[in-house]
Amino acid sequence: MDGTVVDVPYDWGKIKAELGTQGKPILTYIEDLEEPERSEKWKILERFESVATQKAKLKPGMREFLNLLSMRGVKKALVTNNSRKNVSFLLKKFNLEFDCVISRERGLWKPSGAPIRVALRELRLNKEECFVVGDSHFDVRAAEEAGIPLIFILSEDRERFNKMKAEVFSSVEALQTKMLKLLEKENG
Repeated sequence: MDGTVVDVPYDWGKIKAELGTQGKPILTYIEDLEEPERSEKWKILERFESVATQKAKLKPGMREFLNLLSMRGVKKALVTNNSRKNVSFLLKKFNLEFDCVISRERGLWKPSGAPIRVALRELRLNKEECFVVGDSHFDVRAAEEAGIPLIFILSEDRERFNKMKAEVFSSVEALQTKMLKLLEKENG
């Protein structure tokens, strides 16, 4: 969701500093804490997320891309490390629909491939017929672990993904062009 479907102004450095993550991924760090510290850190993270979510903007071209997928009968899953509350707010705000939504409340989050595998099961899809669109190393690692053959990254920083098995696109429009070619090839 964040960075792929919408642009959200997170200051990850500030968030990690206030949480004191000690270099660990935020969700893993918080989950490993004992109570009451765990609940306190969740509240801090949720405060930052809530403020940033209010300022989110739909990524240019995303509505058209999602509509194209729907018109072509492509099932869409949203797999995010964000909370269900923030996801629901953003889906309503931008009037977006997905066939399956997996948020962190399921206890599964990227970079594990587990949330993607859950989405595959819920949508009754085989990994070989799917693709993942993301914007981070976590997305690539999760897709690889889930065995997804096609991984597309939305980023203007190609260098960041040089050594990863992912095709990088600088815009949603460029990704949509690639997707149209794939869909046309598949259909015939």
